[in-house]
Amino acid sequence: MTDRQDPLDSAPGVRPLQVETHGLDVIGDAERRGTPRDLFWPWFGANVSVLGLSYGAFAFGFGISFWQALTAGVLGIVVSFLLCGFIAVAGKRGSAPTMVLSRAAYGVRGNRLPSVISWMLTVGWETVLTALAAMATATVFSRLGWGGGTRTQVVGLIVVAALTVVGGVMGFDLIMRLQTWITVITGVLTLVYIALVAHHVHWSTVSAVPAGSAQEFIGALVFMMTGFGLGWVNAAADYSRYLPRVSSGRGVIGWTAFGASLAPLVLLVFGLLLAGSSEPLSKAIAQDPIGALTTILPTWFLVPFAVVAVLGLVGGAVLDIYSSGLALLSAGVRVPRYLAALFDGLLMIAGAVYIVFFADNFLGQFMGFLTTLGVPIAAWAGVMLADLALRRRDYDESDLYRPHGRYGDVPLVPLVLTLAATAVGWGLVTNTAASWLTWQGYLLQPFGLGGRTGAWAYANLGVLVALALAFLGTLLLGRGRVHDQESQAPSPAAGQGVLNP
Repeated sequence: MTDRQDPLDSAPGVRPLQVETHGLDVIGDAERRGTPRDLFWPWFGANVSVLGLSYGAFAFGFGISFWQALTAGVLGIVVSFLLCGFIAVAGKRGSAPTMVLSRAAYGVRGNRLPSVISWMLTVGWETVLTALAAMATATVFSRLGWGGGTRTQVVGLIVVAALTVVGGVMGFDLIMRLQTWITVITGVLTLVYIALVAHHVHWSTVSAVPAGSAQEFIGALVFMMTGFGLGWVNAAADYSRYLPRVSSGRGVIGWTAFGASLAPLVLLVFGLLLAGSSEPLSKAIAQDPIGALTTILPTWFLVPFAVVAVLGLVGGAVLDIYSSGLALLSAGVRVPRYLAALFDGLLMIAGAVYIVFFADNFLGQFMGFLTTLGVPIAAWAGVMLADLALRRRDYDESDLYRPHGRYGDVPLVPLVLTLAATAVGWGLVTNTAASWLTWQGYLLQPFGLGGRTGAWAYANLGVLVALALAFLGTLLLGRGRVHDQESQAPSPAAGQGVLNP
């Protein structure tokens, strides 16, 4: 294996592309290459989408001022991606996918519950990104006079879905190469977009937007966290698992958080300036988050904008479909990784068809989706982060696949903590814009927070509460379990009773 190309090399060059054969298995020492710096490319490429501009309008939708929205956005982006960085450290410790490493906290079969939730979230995200790309393509073609109706949306959906599914099926090598190109192309073209529309920014209008309440600020902060880092935290170790064990943990955290945060921070600032300068534009973004941004562009840049929009969204969707396939396998489905990714791709296409052709209120459904799944994912992240903080040694790789090994099969404490934190969390969030989620918020009245129509109704405290409850609960109740696990002698490299190797 000495002639194997560095898997994290940003310019792999001569190695021929091939379908990745790795699924849930541990990456062998001979295949672990690169440095933490290489993590910049996939994380930047996945988050450089012009959708980041639209988050400015989303933030103003909470009824807050520019400075409040900026503070909420910066804190939400940086803090949530730091959580991704911390969990990415588990990848270099155990060299397995995120939802396999999670078995150390949840048990080998008990981990199927968070795996299913993770799978739902990543499939949901890839669906949303694919739908947005199809909608943006149709809007651009309409402005150019080349169509823009249903036929164009269908063609755009086919092209975007094909790129995403091919990337997901091929796996790690193609994704790393693709993300490098996406980073360069979208980064340059996004800067050109900003330069072309900068004259639409009117600071006097932006600065006149009135300030909102503390509850509205918290709501925007939580939305930013769920829209950015908490949407990726369940996949954070899927790429760091290719790094050598001796890689710097601080480097893994830093390059993951830096690569993922850089583009969203720049895009958010300019998105806030644009949305705050024009109320009609801000409202249009809620209906078509990408397409609305074309209305202020000169015609000659519409095609390059379509390229940057589609590539940026594909960059995120490809990482999602790759991780959703791994989550599906971790949930207990026994098929090759590429077939799991293909299955998720078919679901993605079906969901995107619904969003593009049938959904009336994109923003309401989008916020409802993020918040609803954001609560259990926040609970899982709390358990995982506390479990990582308690550990002093690398994972025992063989026991991650052995139900009767040191990590156990179905331990009750982490599962009960997750379910309890989720139940409390859902009771403290509301989603009135999505009719199928009106059952949430059932604890706002008992806790004296004004009920579903009170001041705290849209603060979405449930996400933060679920994260905190699960984290603190694991620190208090999991210390002895982790100590017992790490005090045992290393297990054999192979043996009976292995699940999903």
